[in-house]
Amino acid sequence: MANLKFIEVQHAEMVFETRKGSFHALTEVNLTVEQGEFITLIGHSGCGKSTLLNLLAGLTTATEGALICAGREIAGPSPERAVVFQNHSLLPWLTCFENVYLAVERVFGAKEGKARLRERTAAALALVGLTAASSKRPNEISGGMKQRVGIARALSMEPKVLLMDEPFGALDALTRAHLQDELMSIVAKTGSTVVMVTHDVDEAVLLSDRIVMMTNGPAATIGDIVQVRLPRPRERVALAHDPLYIDYRTRVLEFLYHRQARPQKEAA
Repeated sequence: MANLKFIEVQHAEMVFETRKGSFHALTEVNLTVEQGEFITLIGHSGCGKSTLLNLLAGLTTATEGALICAGREIAGPSPERAVVFQNHSLLPWLTCFENVYLAVERVFGAKEGKARLRERTAAALALVGLTAASSKRPNEISGGMKQRVGIARALSMEPKVLLMDEPFGALDALTRAHLQDELMSIVAKTGSTVVMVTHDVDEAVLLSDRIVMMTNGPAATIGDIVQVRLPRPRERVALAHDPLYIDYRTRVLEFLYHRQARPQKEAA
């Protein structure tokens, strides 16, 4: 991997001001992400995973510390850092093609003609296997297909970083598995740098190069990081019986349900 510090999170703190006073969401978060690396953030609800993702997206600004991407401080949203949310967020009155074209036009419209913009849009839909559904509207396609349109829209902007907030969390198990496989294939083709929030331990081990495990909030931070040294491409059925896969899965589960369960019980 070319750049050992493609993304840098340096001493990040996040404090939200609420009616009940200050809420300390994140404290002393330090993380580096290599170019082309697939990182997952995992932890119990309220541990600041989505907060950290929003800081990387530039949707919120850290109270303290700095976040850097490709040598530049993250000071706001940018098409260089595309976000895929759990809710597909498609415009219901537009077709799949038009939803993706909207993003393409926004990013490349000032320097490219309409024919090239349409080519980019078609290529993004083809990448996620939705060429045949390009003329359909969101209410005419399945939940899994809607998420694929959301991924196509993000990839169409040619981002340096793909940020994903539980993109498969609302899908059934079979659709989720299919899209996980598709995501691995897409990332292999594009070489994208990915930071993804998940609650699913198996998903984290299957997809990740590293799993970043967050401590419980408030004032959550990175508790531990697991380096996943499984060769790619990965095939889920074969991995199910792989001792290394089982070991990684066990390490994450032990962190979540042993090291992190005790503070919750004591607080109760």
